Amino acid sequence: MATSSLKQSVIVIVGPTASGKTSAAIEVAKEFNGEVICADSRTVYRDMNIGTAKPTDKEMDGIKHWGLDLVYPNQRFTAADFKAYAIGMIKDIRSRGKLPIVVGGTGLYINGLLYNYKYSSRLSEDKLKKFEEMSVQRLQQYCEENNIRITTSSKNKRHLISAISQEGQRNRLSVSDLQEYIVVGIATGREQLNHSIRLRTEHMFLNGVVEEAIMLGKKYGWDHASMTGNIYPILHKFTTGELDIEEAKDEFCIRDRQLAKRQMTWFRSNPFIEWCLRHEVSGYVRSRLAD
Repeated sequence: MATSSLKQSVIVIVGPTASGKTSAAIEVAKEFNGEVICADSRTVYRDMNIGTAKPTDKEMDGIKHWGLDLVYPNQRFTAADFKAYAIGMIKDIRSRGKLPIVVGGTGLYINGLLYNYKYSSRLSEDKLKKFEEMSVQRLQQYCEENNIRITTSSKNKRHLISAISQEGQRNRLSVSDLQEYIVVGIATGREQLNHSIRLRTEHMFLNGVVEEAIMLGKKYGWDHASMTGNIYPILHKFTTGELDIEEAKDEFCIRDRQLAKRQMTWFRSNPFIEWCLRHEVSGYVRSRLAD
């Protein structure tokens, strides 16, 4: 295997929630002396461990992971913040002779890095006019479709347009622009993915996700953006008696299946992703590094 390929490459592993991205990244890291950068808008938050399926020390299996626990749940962390962080970590990992492996399901984080998004607090006049003409409902839908994180209760048009403007504009790419990146997606069938989501949900409830949510609600409140996504609003309904435990589990499975569908819609628009089955990821990376 060419040493120069290792020095010049960044591995990027993407896929829907519960598809096995973390275990695939660890497998690649062990074979190629790598370190993992997590590209996940959930796991950047401290104290949110079980509900975000953050990898445990045991699951990391000695592989260094970056991008976890960067901010508290009541602090803002944007796609621009992730891009700056990831670029810095890629340089740091390379400086120590190791292979950077970016792994995650947050499409905006991944594309911000691959497409070198330019972030600005200002939209062009044409785009600003376009968004101003949209209804609040359409703006919320736009944010949902493009993984732009907002508070689910937001009905403020100015707030929504501001959130959109912060997420940046991507550059057009050709294959030559991505020479340093080896981008692989984990393909999985719907039934298999639904089964994995259900198993992970049961694991979360057995391992204290309800207690974690109650602690977070008391510590940070239930209204921060970080607490209005993922499993936490569902658990808020459970703690207030609106849902029983089985209803909470079912609602979370539905929400994660919907998330997986949105993630796949996002990633399928990227022509530079090579799709593989989970067990094929290491072999594909090996063949690309040998080129």
